Amino acid sequence: MSTLLSVSVALLAGLLMTRVFKPLKLPAVTAYLIAGVLIGPYCIGALGIDGLGFKTSEAVGALSLISEVALGFIAFSIGNEFRLSDLKRTGKQATIIGIFQALVATILVDLSLLVVHLMMPDKLTVSQLLTLGAIATATAPAATLMVVRQYKAKGPLTDLLLPIVALDDAVGLIVFAVSFGIARSLMEGAVDMISIIVNPLVEIVCSLGLGAIMGWILTQLEKMFNSNTNRLNMSTAFVFLTVALSMIDFHIGAIHISFSPLLVCMMLGTIFCNICPLSEDLMGATDKWTSPLFALFFVISGAELELGVFAELSIVIIGLVYIVFRSLGKYFGTFVSAKLSKCSPAISKYLGITLLPQAGVALGMCTIAAEQLPQQGSLIRNITLFAVLIYELFGPIFTRWALTKAGDIKPMSEDVKMRRQTKLAASRSASEK
Repeated sequence: MSTLLSVSVALLAGLLMTRVFKPLKLPAVTAYLIAGVLIGPYCIGALGIDGLGFKTSEAVGALSLISEVALGFIAFSIGNEFRLSDLKRTGKQATIIGIFQALVATILVDLSLLVVHLMMPDKLTVSQLLTLGAIATATAPAATLMVVRQYKAKGPLTDLLLPIVALDDAVGLIVFAVSFGIARSLMEGAVDMISIIVNPLVEIVCSLGLGAIMGWILTQLEKMFNSNTNRLNMSTAFVFLTVALSMIDFHIGAIHISFSPLLVCMMLGTIFCNICPLSEDLMGATDKWTSPLFALFFVISGAELELGVFAELSIVIIGLVYIVFRSLGKYFGTFVSAKLSKCSPAISKYLGITLLPQAGVALGMCTIAAEQLPQQGSLIRNITLFAVLIYELFGPIFTRWALTKAGDIKPMSEDVKMRRQTKLAASRSASEK
């Protein structure tokens, strides 16, 4: 009962917070995250009242399955952006920008944190700064996708944005594996080429292969049904199944066989949308079904944010350096590569701003660092949590602003406003009667 009560309270808190924030015209994602913070263990949850909020971090962690499933559906939706008909127009530009901006962000964070290391060698080691530089590549697909959906963003910038966000996962995995492998080697005094090169490549190939197989099987099974309702149920079941399969990992000798749930589900969506003739209708139906799931995901994400990271001054200083130089790397890396790939001035100017949000993938990376670098991993985790807190609260606001400036979010037309006002007036008069 307590779990069900926590889920209902979390969802209601998120929805009610969107009404509070509506006059401020903030994205719903930001409202959900703040609702999560408020009912989390640092605010209302600290009162210790059952059902009113999350009393401990463990209580939030008990709902991790919801987050994993939500990320699976988010990745599945982003895979829909890789239709071959669209990639013929934007594929080359998305690839160039996606790789270049991620590498520039890593380099700038590495260099800036190296200066911090030279000034405070007792607070930040070379291994830690290399790991943080790799984590800087990651962009949060969830927050970006939610802003695009909420405001029905459509246009050249959005067409580039979603494939780039998806590509970030693959680039981030490679950069993190190499940088983290070097960081471990510096600590242990031995170079492990399997961890640095082989394992990340195996993970990417296995993830893409599993997603492709599941996408083909899903398409074949969809042919067995004539009802779109049954087809929707089949698609939903396959996302659940794919998320479950992507959690499997094992070793073959020194080689670690593992999967990235985001990459697997992205490939599932990519194969499905390209070979299933009914995929567009089914994707639209899936988006409607997953709306409350995504809202709940962001409330839980807000509750997971650890406000205790503000307690230590060194964490705040290093975190601010990380945030500033990652932001500069994302923006100028995107600006330069967009210019080189001959994008329009609006895309060159505003695309980098939409790549600032950071959450799930980055948290996954810092969790690995905390587990495998027990003496140094806690600092990496705290700095990443600090950055995620800032990026998740303000990133969606900047994303909406950039999409509006680029013309991909259109202001509500006068006709739509009039129709809404007429419906509202009619409902009020009916209630008065």
